[in-house]
Amino acid sequence: MTDKLNELTAAGVAVWLDDLSRVRLSSGGLDQLRREKHVAGVTTNPTIFAKALSDADEYNWQLRDLATRGIEVEESVRMLTTYDVRWACDVMRPSYDGSDGVDGRVSIEVDPRLAHESDRTVAEAKALWWLVDRPNLFIKIPATEAGLPAITATLAEGISVNVTLIFGLDRYSAVMEAFLAGLEQAKANGHDLSKIGSVASFFVSRVDSEVDKRLEKIGSDQAKALKGKAAIANAQLAYERYTEVFSSDRWKALAAAGAHPQRPLWASTSTKNPDYRDVIYVEELIAPGTVNTMPESVIHAYADHGETRGDTITGAYDAARKVFADLESVGVDMDDVIVTLEREGVEKFEASWQELLDGVRKSLEAAAKGKGAPNKAAKGNAKAAEKAGGA
Repeated sequence: MTDKLNELTAAGVAVWLDDLSRVRLSSGGLDQLRREKHVAGVTTNPTIFAKALSDADEYNWQLRDLATRGIEVEESVRMLTTYDVRWACDVMRPSYDGSDGVDGRVSIEVDPRLAHESDRTVAEAKALWWLVDRPNLFIKIPATEAGLPAITATLAEGISVNVTLIFGLDRYSAVMEAFLAGLEQAKANGHDLSKIGSVASFFVSRVDSEVDKRLEKIGSDQAKALKGKAAIANAQLAYERYTEVFSSDRWKALAAAGAHPQRPLWASTSTKNPDYRDVIYVEELIAPGTVNTMPESVIHAYADHGETRGDTITGAYDAARKVFADLESVGVDMDDVIVTLEREGVEKFEASWQELLDGVRKSLEAAAKGKGAPNKAAKGNAKAAEKAGGA
């Protein structure tokens, strides 16, 4: 049989898993995906952790110990999640070593409630870096306006960063600027640039969900004909900007000092509309030097029936610009779409974080009373991780 995921990898797309749990780690499932499905990295978010802690008993011993020690809930969450991420970093270490530090990365997100506070985001990033203490860690920082200086400051400390919640082209350009400035400061601070990694997580399916809703409301045949086109066009134009920035003289000077480029990572790649092909956000976003982080269901779907047709981005820029022009002509305000998606993205992760805190609090209280840790407390999140989709 054709190894479709190997074909995707050979086309320059790094396959990453958008999920993590202690069950996946203890069962050897993550290592199996690394060995058999070409998975070369892992992303997490607050929703993924909320689901993981609600679904499994593997956390009970640690929850009992944390309760016995009287550890507060927020610090307990850090202890629980960093334990999993540290373990995942060790599982993915062969990919890290085999790719000269480019792949094999595992991401953990700063507290999303800090999305609009630069200094506290940097402090949280440093704390997570110390706690996990693995070279193949990524600290996830949202691409809010306050996140941009935090990205630069964190990279300047020699800490690798996954920039998340990028929806728009102009914000993506600002993220790349923050990356370059951070590496320049890191170099001035004496850090080895070859050890610093970064990806820019550009969200995909959520763009179609929001735009399609607006097109449906407009209701014309011209509007409805544009459904399912915005997200791919948006990502294609992002890749065009990536190629421009990472062919510049400014970048070449950093590359000469050992720096790796900040790869675009396609996030939120599970289709939300059942009318769309389940691997469309993989097949239509193939280009060298990219990452596609997928739920396990999408990884298996691509292995089964994905089609790798070579580079599906580079030759599509003019068509993508036409999509944007057509969207404007029917009345879709893409600037408002992007603002809405960023606000909702932060709000969703804040809500998931609160659910995670509430679930852990209940488990700690139960453990302190000697009743075990009811990890089913947040069961309502069972399907939320895949819906959140978000690297």
